[in-house]
Amino acid sequence: MDNKPALSVVLIVMNEEDALRECLETVSWADEIVIIDSGSRDRTREIAAEYTDKVYVEDDWQGFGVQRQRAQQYVTGDWILMLDADERITEPLAQQIRQAVEMDDRQAVYFVPRLSWVFGRFIRHSGWYPDYVARLYPREQAGYNDNRVHEKLVYPDSMKEKKLAGDLLHYTYRDLEHYLVKSAHYAAAWAQQRQERGKRSSLLQGMLHGLGCFIKMYLVRAGFLDGKQGFLLAVLSAHSTFAKYADLWIRQQSDHQ
Repeated sequence: MDNKPALSVVLIVMNEEDALRECLETVSWADEIVIIDSGSRDRTREIAAEYTDKVYVEDDWQGFGVQRQRAQQYVTGDWILMLDADERITEPLAQQIRQAVEMDDRQAVYFVPRLSWVFGRFIRHSGWYPDYVARLYPREQAGYNDNRVHEKLVYPDSMKEKKLAGDLLHYTYRDLEHYLVKSAHYAAAWAQQRQERGKRSSLLQGMLHGLGCFIKMYLVRAGFLDGKQGFLLAVLSAHSTFAKYADLWIRQQSDHQ
């Protein structure tokens, strides 16, 4: 009888036909792949079905956290590797993941260094690298909270946090339009979440946070070493920061009508 621990790769996707195949190719060695589709209108589900028979549709969107919780319910493996369609597992990282699963320390959560490709270049400064994210964890010991955006993996304080070597490549934005659309969705989700919690905002607050974001990324975290992409990223991040506070402020004005 084989008691070898099994690894399940989990993705939540929507309209990812351009990116999904490249992502799944880098994890085709996993014991199980589970994919939750949030209502794609392209060939996403068709591509997913080439790699796994565990493709499910959950199209009543309630946020990233809830969607990841739903995905985890379909998993049968001992270990979960949570991925996004715009990410790629490098071979050095794959080896580290396989070793960690084989060790089978169910009291450990593993963080991986994420290296992002933005507008034609890998960003190695700007506070973006190494961007350690918790992605490999024992199924029965951890899971995601229900945040609409910026969801987090939660687990007992007693669990060890370990870091793996080898980069997780993140091909974040196809172009500027993709950035702006994605940023607007995040801003709306963030504002809705804050509004539901009774939080308030002002335009001045948004300006100050936006300015602080630019200074931190470009100067404090040496974004200038990322060239023109570093400058553009800092400006866009400042804009995105302002936008989410502005969105919350606009919602407050609607409440007063």
